[in-house]
Amino acid sequence: MFPTLDSVLALLAMAFPLMGSPGPAIVAITANGAAFGIRAGLPFLFGIYAGVFTVLCLTASGVTGLLLALPGVGPVLVMAAVLYMLYLAYRIATAPPPGMHGTDDPDPPGFGAGIVVSLTNVKAYTVFTALYAGNILIESDPIRDTLTKLAILTCVMLFVNGSWLVFGGIFAGFIRSPRIGRAFNITMAILLLVSVALAVIPR
Repeated sequence: MFPTLDSVLALLAMAFPLMGSPGPAIVAITANGAAFGIRAGLPFLFGIYAGVFTVLCLTASGVTGLLLALPGVGPVLVMAAVLYMLYLAYRIATAPPPGMHGTDDPDPPGFGAGIVVSLTNVKAYTVFTALYAGNILIESDPIRDTLTKLAILTCVMLFVNGSWLVFGGIFAGFIRSPRIGRAFNITMAILLLVSVALAVIPR
């Protein structure tokens, strides 16, 4: 049995705004592309891919719910996210302006950094739980239903995150003034911190 077109479109209609809206990981990807360029930002993007896929699998299997139910796990995850995002924001804010990189510049955040950002992204766990629980594609087969949603959400994740990296790199490519470029990097770092605050502060 296969999912109906209407059920797939309903999942996509819910997934794109939730997964594509600016949260800590999205802002980090965009800022990384803007500060260091698309090519240099690819290792970070691939790390994001690996981390987000891991979170998707953990959420689909129910492991995420079990872990977050343990006393103290939630606050530790939030603290780890905040501390690492502070470090990442610093790296972005102090990066050379777009188009002004030299051979002695520090290396941009890489694959491992992307994984850490994904695994400590509090928003992702909430979003994926809502997407899995709020959509049923194959009622008669829960396992195939879960695997189908995992495949669809993985495709959405690949497209959305890659698009934000390209957007950041292309947008920064139009900046020619070192002063404006520096201000742009600092602005992206501030937006990253704001996105983290919005994700972790209860509302």
